[in-house]
Parts: sequence; structure tokens; C-alpha cells
Amino acid sequence: MDSPLRFRDLAALKVDVLHGVGPKKRDALAHVGVESVADLVTYYPRRYVDRTTEARVRDLLVGEEALVLATVSKVESRRTRNGRQLVTVRVTDGSGSLTVTFFNQAWRVRQLTEGTNAAFFGKVDEYRGRLQMTSPIVDLVGDRTGKVVPIYPQSEKAGLNTWETAAMVAEALRRCSPRGIDDPVPAATRDEYGLIDRGVALGLIHGPESMGDAMRARTRLVFDELFRVQLALLEQKRLLELHTTGIEHQTAGPLIDAFTAQLPFELTGAQQRTVGEIYADLGRPTPMHRLLQGDVGSGKTLVALFALLAAVVGGHQGALMAPTEVLAEQHVRAVRQLLDGLEVEAPESLLDSRPLAVELLTNRLNAAERRRVLEGLAAGHVDIVVGTHALIQDAVGFASLGVVVVDEQHRFGVDQRAWLRDKGRADGRTPDVLVMTATPIPRTA
Repeated sequence: MDSPLRFRDLAALKVDVLHGVGPKKRDALAHVGVESVADLVTYYPRRYVDRTTEARVRDLLVGEEALVLATVSKVESRRTRNGRQLVTVRVTDGSGSLTVTFFNQAWRVRQLTEGTNAAFFGKVDEYRGRLQMTSPIVDLVGDRTGKVVPIYPQSEKAGLNTWETAAMVAEALRRCSPRGIDDPVPAATRDEYGLIDRGVALGLIHGPESMGDAMRARTRLVFDELFRVQLALLEQKRLLELHTTGIEHQTAGPLIDAFTAQLPFELTGAQQRTVGEIYADLGRPTPMHRLLQGDVGSGKTLVALFALLAAVVGGHQGALMAPTEVLAEQHVRAVRQLLDGLEVEAPESLLDSRPLAVELLTNRLNAAERRRVLEGLAAGHVDIVVGTHALIQDAVGFASLGVVVVDEQHRFGVDQRAWLRDKGRADGRTPDVLVMTATPIPRTA
């Protein structure tokens, strides 16, 4: 017995192996990015017409929204007095007739020719004693039957309509059915998360018997997308760990103890747990790249300070990068207030210690202040710097950058964060990166 088909098997099969897909349809599919059988079975409907909610024309009520499945009986196009193009379409479902109007959509004449079966969704109005919809959502359903009709993206330029696409998808799934489609997710995992089989999901996303079927299929296929993203991220992490070397920070000592002791409050349980996880990463020989997500006011900056102090304990520097000068100034005030009175070892000085130095670097600084901060960073006299994009300018150099904290990741490009991460060391080791964000993590991919 042949084993189930894997996606790599389907990706190796061009769409023209399917019955009914000749050169013309092959080229049309290629125009929308569908070249293989794998592409075709993952070319999902953009929405569905739920015929269980279908209304008959005779039952329509003025002022209410409704879904009507009807056949075009007449199409007219003319210009109004103010120069707008008016397309008037008369449709009937056997119980009555409905007028559908479109303004400045001349292409509807080609779409809604006489005899075309379509679904119309919109608000019902009355004009001169006749029921009417103005600019409703239109889905061409052809002669397909069933409670739920999938509607695929249509391309007039490519010459693709939804029922032709549905027929080709159905043919692809039919050809796959003897061997079935392999599911890489173990049955135990599917049971744990309430997921249906991948092959079943592909069948239901394209041919659901109910909207519940479509949602169950979507849940499984979204899981697959997220699963692939996670695998890609894990692979990136593995490669990063293989080819980069971290710093192995010291995450305990008098400086951190003194900071904790002088806080006017105790850390919450969530903050303690998060600091512990970050410190576990910082103590490893591989560089950290961690996302710290929390609501505004949840104490992310305080947690980030613990990470920055771990760099300072080992004789390195910390950098906090904010998206705007206003936020950078707010951060530096908060950091200075929280770290006030703390001292660090000063082997280059006649004294045993010196005050922990926190500086601000933005484009608002005058030339003298900017030069002083840059010299302090290069010499290692600045322990923590707070700044904006000014931190990634060519003139900025660090003696030993250990930890980088970026506030609001979405405001910075990948290249900018990489620049700040890579430019701070001459020994080849990679600083650790902590990204703070109040933005919820997207639930879809």
C-alpha cells in the first residue's frame, strides 16, 4: 500500500497533471501564484456563502440586510445627469424580482450577464415601489449546490472564476484521496489541542457542509501555519547558537542585591519569574534574543533594568533604545531615579568605586554634551546609555556592549537592531537582546 502523500510530493506535481487543466488554465493559475498541486489545495476560499441564511425575494423586508441567491434576467448601463455610470441589474429567484444598482462600476456589465447565478448580500431598500439593493457584495456561485458555497479569489485578468477554481481544487483532492494526505502532527497532539486531521481539514475548508466545518478546518490549518513559523524560528535559534558566542553574564552580586534592596516595593510574582527566565538566558554561552510583552504599566522597564545591570556587574555596558526622543527622555529619568545611589567598581580610579553612570544620547544634545557621552561610551565610563536612533550612528562606539534593550520592536527595522547588537564588541561575542513591547502578539500568521 502506498504511503500518504506529503506536501513535498504535492509540490512536485504541476497543476497540469490534473484532468481538465490545460495550458490556458495552467497559465491562469500561475497568474495568481498557483503552479503545483500543493499550491492549489492551499488556495483557500476567501469567504463562504451560507445558503442556510438565504432569503427569498418575496420575504425581504425594507431596511434589513439579507442574502439572496438569484439569476440575472436583465442588465442595463447608462450615465446619470451628474456623469456617473449607473449599472442596473434585474435578478429573480422564482419568488420575485429585485433591482440591484451599482455606481461607477461599469465592469459589472461583464460580470453579471443574463443567466448568471449569483449571491447578493446587502441592505434592502425600496425605490419607486420596487425592492432594491445598492452596491451589495456579489459572489458568483454558478450552478453549484450545497448548504455552504466556498467563494475563491477571482481574477478577471487571469480569467479565473470561483466555480472553475472550485472544480480544479475538487479534482486535486479527488486525485489525492486514494493515498490520502500525510499528517505530520501526531494523533496525541491533535487530540490534546482538539485538531482534526490535515487531510480532513483540507477537504472541509474547500467543501464544508456547515460553517462549523469551515471553522474547524480553519483552526487546524492556522495551527499548521503557526507550527511552520515556530519551526523556522527554532531553526534560526539553533543556527544562531551554533555560529555565535554570547557573554555568559554574572547574574548575582552586590550591585543587583543593592538595587533590589533599595526598591520602594517588592517585585510581583510575574516580574520575579520573568527576571529569573531572563537571567537564565543571560548566564548561558549563547546570546539571548527574547521578547518581553506586557501591558502599559506592567513594569517592563523595571524588568529590563535587571537585565542591563547584569551587563554592568560583569564590567560591560547596557543600552536602552527607544523609538522617540520623548520616550528616551522619560526612560532616562526613570532609570536614573531607580538606580540613584548605586555604585560600581572602578579599577581605573584611585577609589574603589564610582557612581553608576547613566547617560542620554539623542540628537537634541548639543555638541559638547554629545562629545562627552561618546567619549564616555568608548572609554567604558558610561555604564548604561538610553537613546534613540542616535545610538546606531557611525560615530557611536562602545567599550564593551553587553545587553541591548529595545523598546517597541515594531518601530525599528531588523537591520537597525542588528547594527546596535553587532557594533558594540570587538571580541566577536554577541550582546544579548531584549525587546520590550506592549503590542499583543498576533494570533495568526
